[in-house]
Amino acid sequence: MSTPTSPSDRPHKRRPYAPRVPMAERREQLLDAALALIVSDGYGRVSIDAIAKRAHVARSVVYGAFSDLDALLLTLLDRQQERAFTRLLAAVPDPRRAGDPVGFVCEAVHRMAAMLREDPDTWRLILLTPATTPPVVHARIEADRERFRQGVASWLESAPAVAQRPAPDPEVLAHALVASAEHFARLALTSPGAVDATRLSEQLRLLLGGIWPAPATPPGALEGS
Repeated sequence: MSTPTSPSDRPHKRRPYAPRVPMAERREQLLDAALALIVSDGYGRVSIDAIAKRAHVARSVVYGAFSDLDALLLTLLDRQQERAFTRLLAAVPDPRRAGDPVGFVCEAVHRMAAMLREDPDTWRLILLTPATTPPVVHARIEADRERFRQGVASWLESAPAVAQRPAPDPEVLAHALVASAEHFARLALTSPGAVDATRLSEQLRLLLGGIWPAPATPPGALEGS
């Protein structure tokens, strides 16, 4: 006659475990899960548990890849900003080679609009920062924004001077241009079609044309016409 088994003697149902994958691949998987959560639910719903559930892994897997939630979010921000700014720098020609600063800015508007359409989630992470954004993420975004403004100011300082016109204040103009670019980028993300790139670049040409008039026709260009 068999001896009855106690509940502790009964075989336990094994938990499903995530298949073992290389750590670099696992980290990318977790970052993708965190990005999807932020885009769909906002920062307020992001947690180690939520990321683990989204990635279909145990919490221990997340902690094996990142020390804590702040470390994961900063790594995500680093990855997305590197993607965004690498594309931005690759798409925009070297401003030092631009003889027409206004034309350069207008061309940049069209290229940035294309990037927003092609990778909106990355730009949402950078530009749409609600009150629930973790302080460590907010501080990183602000620091990167300031570095970008300084880059724009440096570009303005190197733009061709116009005779008999007061030079613009690079710092003030950089703040204005970056704030305007971010405003219209957010508008493009939240209200697609509200303002198109052509309309925006035409208005920039009108505004900036007062600072940098169109290049004069080279002498002799009209001769023989």
